[in-house]
Amino acid sequence: MNNWQEQIEINPKVCHGKPCIKGTRIMVSVILDNLAEGLTLEEIVEDYPPLTIDNVRSAIA
Repeated sequence: MNNWQEQIEINPKVCHGKPCIKGTRIMVSVILDNLAEGLTLEEIVEDYPPLTIDNVRSAIA
């Protein structure tokens, strides 16, 4: 897995500056909320096609 900092960005012009997966508008908080609801990493990737398993792991990190 790559360093999580390489996959997450904070840009004031994207999602009001909230941490997102780089190149998407999928916020880290959305991924964490899905995990808290009991979804697996695979289910999250299926629900959000731009994501990879490594992206989800970076959000957890």
